[in-house]
Amino acid sequence: MKSLGKKIRLLRHQRGWSQEDVAKRLDISIPAFSKIETGITDVNLSRLDQISQLFDLSIVQLLTYNDAEDQKKYNTELELAKGKIKDCEDQIIGLQKKIIDLYEELRKVKGN
Repeated sequence: MKSLGKKIRLLRHQRGWSQEDVAKRLDISIPAFSKIETGITDVNLSRLDQISQLFDLSIVQLLTYNDAEDQKKYNTELELAKGKIKDCEDQIIGLQKKIIDLYEELRKVKGN
């Protein structure tokens, strides 16, 4: 829940809202909202929906929201992973070619 609270705090800061502003919009106390932001309180689905609507996001968007720095880090990691997958695919193709070549050699030897 700390991760969600961090995302909510980031969204709140981006809009220039205070904890009091958001608490009023959610019709909860400031301490209750503070506990959501710090991850002390678990957020139920109803409250999650209310928060996502407040920030004009779907629940999925809210749960997967990242700031620009985090997103850049994730994108970099994703590109590295894609590169490793491509390398593995190239190795597999190379091994498949070797198997085909060996099979063809074996067929020639048995055919003679």
